[in-house]
Amino acid sequence: MSRINKLIIAGILALGMQAAWVRADESAAPTRLSLENASLRRTFSVENGILRTTEIENKLAKVTTGVSAAPEFRLRVSRGTDKPESAVTLTTEDFRIAETRKSPREITFCLKNDMHKLRLEVRYLLASEGPWLRKWVTLTSSEGITLERVDVEALALPDAVQPHTHRKLTTTGQNFNPGLGQPLYTTRSGAFFGVEFPASDNFVSHGTLTAGYYQGRELRAGAPYTSYPAVMGVADDPAFVADAFRDYINRIRIRPLRLQLQYNSWFDFAGGVDQEKFAASVAKIHSELTVKRGTPPFSAYVIDDGWQDAKADWTKTGYWPVNNKFDSDFKSSFKTVADARSRLGLWMNPGCVFGAEAAVPALRAGGYEALGKWMSLTGPRHMQAFENRILELTRMGVVFYKLDGIFGHAARREFELRSGDAYGMPPLPHLQLGGFTSRDPRLSEPQYDELKLYYITRATENLMGTFRKMAGINPDIYIVISNASWLSPWWLMHVDAVWMNNAGDEGSGGRTRELVYRDERYHEFHRRQNNQFPLCSIFNHEPKKTKPGENSETFRRYFYMCLSRGTGFLEIYIKPPLLAGEDWDIIAGGIRWSREFLPAFARVRMHGGNPGKNELYGYTAWTADRGYISIHNPGDKPAAFACSLDRAFGLVPASGSFTVTSPLSGDGAGLPASVRFGDTLSVTLEPKEIRILEFRAPHSSK
Repeated sequence: MSRINKLIIAGILALGMQAAWVRADESAAPTRLSLENASLRRTFSVENGILRTTEIENKLAKVTTGVSAAPEFRLRVSRGTDKPESAVTLTTEDFRIAETRKSPREITFCLKNDMHKLRLEVRYLLASEGPWLRKWVTLTSSEGITLERVDVEALALPDAVQPHTHRKLTTTGQNFNPGLGQPLYTTRSGAFFGVEFPASDNFVSHGTLTAGYYQGRELRAGAPYTSYPAVMGVADDPAFVADAFRDYINRIRIRPLRLQLQYNSWFDFAGGVDQEKFAASVAKIHSELTVKRGTPPFSAYVIDDGWQDAKADWTKTGYWPVNNKFDSDFKSSFKTVADARSRLGLWMNPGCVFGAEAAVPALRAGGYEALGKWMSLTGPRHMQAFENRILELTRMGVVFYKLDGIFGHAARREFELRSGDAYGMPPLPHLQLGGFTSRDPRLSEPQYDELKLYYITRATENLMGTFRKMAGINPDIYIVISNASWLSPWWLMHVDAVWMNNAGDEGSGGRTRELVYRDERYHEFHRRQNNQFPLCSIFNHEPKKTKPGENSETFRRYFYMCLSRGTGFLEIYIKPPLLAGEDWDIIAGGIRWSREFLPAFARVRMHGGNPGKNELYGYTAWTADRGYISIHNPGDKPAAFACSLDRAFGLVPASGSFTVTSPLSGDGAGLPASVRFGDTLSVTLEPKEIRILEFRAPHSSK
């Protein structure tokens, strides 16, 4: 069970002991009710039996916003998705309040719609862990009905904005970006909204903020369906609502941000890894870094693509059998990592993409649910078999998983076209999909988005269920999802890091070009697309050291620039036999630097211009007592850098003075020995120059 679910349950139990429910029928109910704490207030009108939010107060920022008449929620229901003519969208106007239950931290409105024989509970709960509240809707029908889409929140707010507007639900090409699971903000009142579900579809249109998702679920008569919760939170300053949202994500994520330091075999051996080669690399890394240089042991050593027997008939061997390059139970590899005071991680693939593709024909023939070249993430037999195997491996002691190819890969995706109980997919015959394949380029057209979103919703729910069971076996497990996933911050309620998805494995042309390649990709999703995913949980395939003969200072500056991106997922890609003693020194120093500044990583942001245009840029992150700034000039001419050390640049309000140092020789030249909050910092960088600046409060220590 995640930390957030535990907190919610604890809060409900405490609430039950503090106050009894107050029940009232429509005629006796007051016309206005409020739910509030020291941070926020949400006020409701129940006039004429219709529920509406009328006012939202952000007490932290001292701003009150009136809410115009709005839907409050939307439910699109039908007699079946194969009967589109039967679909109807119901809002608060279509229901009447039958009962209200209230306590100091919670209000539940019980609504009814006699025409459609529906009962609806709309529940609001003040969070115990921060300045936000949650809202659920629970729908019960006295007859069978299909819930096609549920919008938990639908409010008319004059200052509502949708920061992320990019959506590409394509089957081909490297521009796949569903745009799902992104928050919505208000610019004047400093609030954030969204549904706590990675596949939620949150948007602002014509002044109305909508937070919901496609469901496509058939509800049996009398069986209630409860939505994923919508969240409404507030910032102390509307200008920094995005910071408040990132603080909220950092507090509700399933596991706290940590430095996951690990080796991955892919850039060492690619698919040619075996247990002897793996053992040699593990022993070398442990000897050079932990034994000789005193760094903490790695969190995990990971066997990437190459351990699985994809040529076997998995219907007979079971899912993900081990090939003859490793012990069938990884006994030797478990011992190898234990000798290095570490643990074992594995690459796997729920869709059988990349190195598991050869297993698909036998699975298809055996009745497992295949798509085109890959497997269906809504197929019950396939997903159950995958889950059984990954849970078995977790019980054996595997503590890390890189789950690749979630919905395909960078160049191609596949979607489920079949429907019915066997797949949990709603039928959509009106789309006339006869002759289509699961990766058909025609599916990229917007008229098929609903089909794709139903598949993404159900597949996401399946994965969430598996992740929850993995965490039940090992609460400290570390899970990364990779290719063809998407950067929803609400994934972090289930996993620890997400691949950036808009990049390949690496750039080329020397260290400057490698950095520019990756950082331009950061600039695209973080700045140009305004994705609200925290940079501290990005998986980015760097840093790398796989070639000998590099100037040590060049490697050092490249290495620290990579670290300054602030990701807590530090997977180092190296060929250990090729590294010189000074290379190991650099890596050891970088590891210590990352451990020191890890608390600041939760607030990391990108500054400056577009690396792809050779503009000066970098990263910065701060806590109250320390921070850093990285600066890179990839251009051919000197470039000036200047910043104000204030909240807009990422500093914590009211933080004190800082001494200025650097982990790199000469980087403090021309800079003051100390600075204060609000000071301006200026420096000129030569062409291709990188600088890393450290800031520490006088009382802090390394």
